[in-house]
Amino acid sequence: MEAKKGKYDTNPLDPEVARKTEEVWGDAGEQGDTRRIKGPTGPVGQSEGESARSNVYSEAPTRRIDSPPLDAPYPSVFIPPPYSPPAPYQSPANLYQQPSMSQRPTSRSVLGIGLPEKWAVMLPYTPFYIGIVVSLLELFLVPRKEVKVRFHAAQGLALHIAILLVSTLFSVVGAVTGSSVGGSLFRVAAFIFLIISMARVWKGEPHRIAPLAEPARWFNQHIEQRK
Repeated sequence: MEAKKGKYDTNPLDPEVARKTEEVWGDAGEQGDTRRIKGPTGPVGQSEGESARSNVYSEAPTRRIDSPPLDAPYPSVFIPPPYSPPAPYQSPANLYQQPSMSQRPTSRSVLGIGLPEKWAVMLPYTPFYIGIVVSLLELFLVPRKEVKVRFHAAQGLALHIAILLVSTLFSVVGAVTGSSVGGSLFRVAAFIFLIISMARVWKGEPHRIAPLAEPARWFNQHIEQRK
């Protein structure tokens, strides 16, 4: 027998729908047990290892990077940690750098003077004070990018000035004592040293006179190229 509709019953559905719905939800509520819901690759109840291997969407456990693992060795107190001072506290680069003289001078023309490089690095050591003139000309004419030529010009100028000062000192001592033996021996030794310097530079051997490093650096920095 069909149920009689009430005054406010405006449900357009079949009256059986409400009854069937109550029966379905009632059965679900009476079961009371939790059913397993399968994920993308397996049930939730699997172990963590199997789930991590089978589920490609699983994430690794979160680890803190600020705390070392328990089995990590304790750092030794005798080994200082690596430390690099910040840029503002680092010593500035030296503007005067000694060139690499392991290579033999070539025959290319040097900018500013047009001489071959092997002659430009050798002439500043020429005896009889000729090297003073050559050194000054090279420092005034050769640009700074010709590092090797300017180095030997500055060193040759410092060497000739040192020889001139010592020779003058021996001359004064000889005038007071009346003996010029010391001055003569020094001039011979200076001549031999200049010839050896020319030969070493010509062969491309390293030739750096340590006592004259500071004067040579000063000459190279303060004598600019004249344009």
